[in-house]
Amino acid sequence: MQTNFTPEQLADPAIATANKILRTCVHCGFCTATCPTYQVLGDELDSPRGRIYLIKDMLEADRPADAKTALHVDRCLSCLACMTTCPSGVDYMHLIDHARVHVERTFHRPWHDRALRWLLAAIIPHPGRFRLALLAARLARPFARLMPDARLRAMLRMAPARIAGPSRDDLGATFPPVGPRRARVALLTGCAQKALDSEINDATIRLLRRAGCEVVIPENLGCCGALTHHMGREEQAMRSARAAIHAFLRTDAAEKLDAIIINASGCGTTVKDYGHMFAHDPEREGAARVAGLARDVTEFLDSHGLPPVTSPQGLRVAYHAACSLQHGQKIVAAPKSLLGAAGYQVVTPVDSHLCCGSAGTYNLLQPKLSAELRARKLRTIEALGPQIVAAGNIGCMMQIGSGTDVPVVHTVQLLDWATGGPPPPAWESHPGATRPIAPQAQPA
Repeated sequence: MQTNFTPEQLADPAIATANKILRTCVHCGFCTATCPTYQVLGDELDSPRGRIYLIKDMLEADRPADAKTALHVDRCLSCLACMTTCPSGVDYMHLIDHARVHVERTFHRPWHDRALRWLLAAIIPHPGRFRLALLAARLARPFARLMPDARLRAMLRMAPARIAGPSRDDLGATFPPVGPRRARVALLTGCAQKALDSEINDATIRLLRRAGCEVVIPENLGCCGALTHHMGREEQAMRSARAAIHAFLRTDAAEKLDAIIINASGCGTTVKDYGHMFAHDPEREGAARVAGLARDVTEFLDSHGLPPVTSPQGLRVAYHAACSLQHGQKIVAAPKSLLGAAGYQVVTPVDSHLCCGSAGTYNLLQPKLSAELRARKLRTIEALGPQIVAAGNIGCMMQIGSGTDVPVVHTVQLLDWATGGPPPPAWESHPGATRPIAPQAQPA
């Protein structure tokens, strides 16, 4: 793609990066075949190629974002399926991130949009505030139909029946390995995940300890910045990321870490990108160190090894591949391989490369599109007749779980169960937990 940025514009490192990305695009249109919003809406401007044209025009003209550009940029899920498909290697992730920052800084949204986005950014990254908001949403759910805004109705419907209380992981702690120490790892405990399902971190700690890991929860560890980063709120995202980097570096300085374990793939994609985010920052070396240590929990266990399997369940498990894991981090085989090694019958839905519609705050800000994508995903999952669904990202778990009676759990909870941990609470409370398990499916 030909671009026409001025030398003065190219002096800005962000514009120089955008220019390089834009020039990589050859207009082939392969991305349209795997873009969820293009499949639903059929609008070229709701495809990666169409958005690239809008972004190019906006940045070259050095003008504020207009309503049309903001609309189509906002509709992008950042699922990154286009990057997996693109034969030219267009770095769409960093282009759309830059576009979001520009839109957020220059587009004057209606007051109710500004208020809603501010509210999400002020609440979700803080577990205590988020728990209170979830409790309030659960109490208000019977009145959801009275809400004038579809986005507010969606927020009330997404509130879980059970609100997770504070966990031991909320404070800095060190958990010794079971048996000889084979690795020293830090765990990113997340923010939204703590309020939505604190058992995921507990299961991760148990599993890693049985795998011979000393697990450290860094002190004063908060949000990694992923959520606000993908809302275009650059300053807030960088503050959160910087604080997380400092927390991990203090832990690493006390005694070298072998890995930073992340069990929410949306967070993992951002933490692994710290080197890019801080490329022109004085703290770039520390950011690169943290990014280089970051590993998804399944990525780490795939190379490190599972603990011995003591309780194989034989459950028919539909594995949902989170976009941030399969497209953002290119981790595809490891989760399914580990589940198979743990004794589960793993089945994969058709079109597994397509997004479920969660995408951070997307299901709250774009409820209509998100609901259509969830319905499509649920049809492919339920067609498999699974006894349980496994996923590696809390957002996907909430999104899929809100539309099906099949229990949805984190992959790490099933691995923990098979290697001596307790059954996942979502399974224990489900009627299917009392049914005999029939070995009826072939692994995918």
